[in-house]
Amino acid sequence: MQTQTAIRRVSPQPPAGDVMQPAIGASVELMGATMPYARNAEIFGENEPAEYLYRVVSGAVRTYKVLNDGRRQIGGFYLPGDVFGLEVGDEHSFSAEAITECRILVIKRSSVITLAARDSGVARELWAMTANELQRAQDHIMLLIKTAQERVAGFLLEMASRNPGSNEVELPMSRQDIADYLGLTIETVSRTLTQLEQSAAIALPASRRIVLRNRVALSRLNG
Repeated sequence: MQTQTAIRRVSPQPPAGDVMQPAIGASVELMGATMPYARNAEIFGENEPAEYLYRVVSGAVRTYKVLNDGRRQIGGFYLPGDVFGLEVGDEHSFSAEAITECRILVIKRSSVITLAARDSGVARELWAMTANELQRAQDHIMLLIKTAQERVAGFLLEMASRNPGSNEVELPMSRQDIADYLGLTIETVSRTLTQLEQSAAIALPASRRIVLRNRVALSRLNG
């Protein structure tokens, strides 16, 4: 795990030009250090001590668990502004990896808890982040009981909601990542995207660029 060894060498001030997201307050952000991660680099591992919270400054992150039969289940995707690494217990229940080159704000968990104990505003922010992560997990569970078309449609709508005001979605993750998130095979994901394109619900100008042409149809599929 890179965080514990690398954080001591990084300045706590983010580089000039970063757009600060409102996910966590400035007082909490000042307690952190911005760290670079290469593509596919591990950020933390499953069952490691949950000593830090993380916010994506740039790039994309996936959390995942390797099942007993060797299959990988992705728990979530995190894009700029998203906070991850929130845990109920003292250990991480999933591993986290950088999908692309990333810069991650790393914040000591114990420092945030100490600050929250004396600052009600920070306590509310921490509660809101925890509730948001719980809602994300619940939504993912509900997605996994749907049909393949419903899962893919729901995923596309979820990604589009991260970039409101645009019908074009740039996916940083691979189709294998999408398959492991939706509990499908990569062949099923590719076939379902083709079906959605043929029905004019989406357009596929590139393998990772998707245009939502009919949100009503996608929402109807998503239930």
